[in-house]
Amino acid sequence: MPQTADDLDAVAVRTWCSLALDALGREREAIDAINVYPVADGDTGTNLYLTAESAAAAVEAVFTAHETGTSVPSTADAVRAMAHGALIGARGNSGTILAQLLRGMAGVLAESAGPDRLGLALERAAASAREAVAHPVEGTVLTVATAAAEAAGRTGAGAGAGAVARAAYEGARIALEATPGQLAVLGRAGVVDAGGRGLVAVLGALVEAVSGRAPERLATGPTAPAAPAPFTAAGDCPAADDPEGGPAFEVIYLLEAGDEAVERLRARLDALGDSLVVVGGDGLWNVHVHVDDAGAAVEAGVEAGRPYRIRITHFAADRLHARPEPAQRAVVVVVPGDGLGGLCAEAGATTVLARPGEPPASGELVDAIRRAHAREVVLLPNDADLRHTAAAAAEQARAEGIRVALIPTRAAVQGIAALAVHEADRSFDEDVVAMTAAAGATRYAELAVAERQSWTMAGICQTGDILGLIDGDVAVIGQDVPTTARSVLDRMLAAGGELVTLVLGEDIPDALAATLEEHVREGYLAVDTVVYRGGHQCAPLLIGVE
Repeated sequence: MPQTADDLDAVAVRTWCSLALDALGREREAIDAINVYPVADGDTGTNLYLTAESAAAAVEAVFTAHETGTSVPSTADAVRAMAHGALIGARGNSGTILAQLLRGMAGVLAESAGPDRLGLALERAAASAREAVAHPVEGTVLTVATAAAEAAGRTGAGAGAGAVARAAYEGARIALEATPGQLAVLGRAGVVDAGGRGLVAVLGALVEAVSGRAPERLATGPTAPAAPAPFTAAGDCPAADDPEGGPAFEVIYLLEAGDEAVERLRARLDALGDSLVVVGGDGLWNVHVHVDDAGAAVEAGVEAGRPYRIRITHFAADRLHARPEPAQRAVVVVVPGDGLGGLCAEAGATTVLARPGEPPASGELVDAIRRAHAREVVLLPNDADLRHTAAAAAEQARAEGIRVALIPTRAAVQGIAALAVHEADRSFDEDVVAMTAAAGATRYAELAVAERQSWTMAGICQTGDILGLIDGDVAVIGQDVPTTARSVLDRMLAAGGELVTLVLGEDIPDALAATLEEHVREGYLAVDTVVYRGGHQCAPLLIGVE
């Protein structure tokens, strides 16, 4: 449970970012599903998640930099990192507006983070977000942000940060429920505003971070349109009430430029297209616009300063539901060690290395999907904790026209099993079904070394004990690797099995593999064993039973 904090200190900011990322991960698909105005592009939840992920990563980086010392970062360091991370990682209009909301809050909280400042921070956030949007529309996330700020302002002097945050959350929730009556297209579809729903999730995380108690998850209207809306363009900000109209391109870039140059840029881009949002300051900006002439939008940025990280999305194919027939298929696999990376690469997969304590971000997964140069991609995350990250990466790749199937593998041995039955010659759906079945039929286990005394499902472990985890839960506590491994194998094979897969860590001798192979051969007839070298990885031993 998060620690209670009457001030929004650095630890509370870190907790808030983490909780917000989890909340948006849970809500991502539901938010994507209700994104109907003005185009049903279905990416608002994904864009918000990716933006929050970048903010959280930036805050973690600040804490990592302080790990060698005895102090934690200052609140100013934490909120500035959060705002900067959101700015450089903002996706879509929803993410860009969220970045400006966080920047507005950071500007106030960096000066002082007392309870009385949180209400002012929310007020500044709502105002700065409106200033960033060229043509604000009511019934959107801007309305929800304003309502949150107004509710926070009514708490009065002396209210704690928890009370202010909860008031903001309740104000936002009530405003969100009213959005269908403010925007006709939402009313017709029977849904609330998607961006506003994302903001409510972020504010709910803020309540939990500062009070230690999560607000009750209240209903926020239907989770899907009452009737299917036409699938049109990528980009989630109001531009027009005609879902079939609108410019052909979404253009996004970071820009290094002065304030005066950016004001001129705003005017030029507003004349070129719609859905214009420019956020940032202090020389660094995030620019988002929908235009018919993408080249002109980029040229305008060049005239204003130095644009980079330029992303251009062509809407036309999505508007026409045009999907080219796949020319090839690839598999992208997250691996916990270089040995498994080589094994999967030999099988034709594109690999992403998960280093100990450094799980890949969604951007790395998207880059790997692009690097695979295929129109159809099967993504194997091989880690339960990567489920939201992988899902966000898959959505981003789909928005770029790549057909992606995410198989929710929870361990590397499940990924190996899936890859073993992969056949590019059969249909995509058949291949995905076969790979999913193979992964699902594989139980997984790993050995780990206890870092401290702790309660577990198998009892109390001491520092240095060898833990045998089966399907993610501690099932065996032992004193050495060989004995613990045999106990884990016996428990897993008691339920049956035909094939045992052993993946040895860097420091595990080949003799252990021989010992375990003999144990399986003597105790379990007709069960085969295969052994791989995993290289440098978190676990000394990975075990799979199919």
